Amino acid sequence: MSATPSREPIVIDTDVFSAQLVKGSALSERYAPLVAGRKAFVSFQTAAEVRYGALVRDGAADGCGSLMPSSPTSRSSTAGQSWSVCTRNCAPIATPPDMPLHQQAHNADRWIAATAIRLGIPLVSNDRIFKGVPGLKLETLSDD
Repeated sequence: MSATPSREPIVIDTDVFSAQLVKGSALSERYAPLVAGRKAFVSFQTAAEVRYGALVRDGAADGCGSLMPSSPTSRSSTAGQSWSVCTRNCAPIATPPDMPLHQQAHNADRWIAATAIRLGIPLVSNDRIFKGVPGLKLETLSDD
């Protein structure tokens, strides 16, 4: 990643997105310079993961109060699920057996990476699993 990120739109990975929902989150504060002022998308996978987490935490169908329009992430749009993302983006990045995303445990990460690749915009993530994914522009502050 360059020292000064571009101002192009981004896809936000679940780790950074969900950190924005927690007041005073160190991860959210750390990534604020990469996210602030940029049009943001989340993969349908991230939307599902955050919704699941809220339901488990709150134990109720209306447990996503923190995702309402007053949320700091309300400018995010959900993107990703399409035949093209499935066949041209998600499946190919999982094919080489030497790639970390090849492992079944990273199925959700493949969808998120495929969304960013399909949109042709960077993925902002603190997860190093995305390093070296062909065709993925990654913006991260995680250590090498």
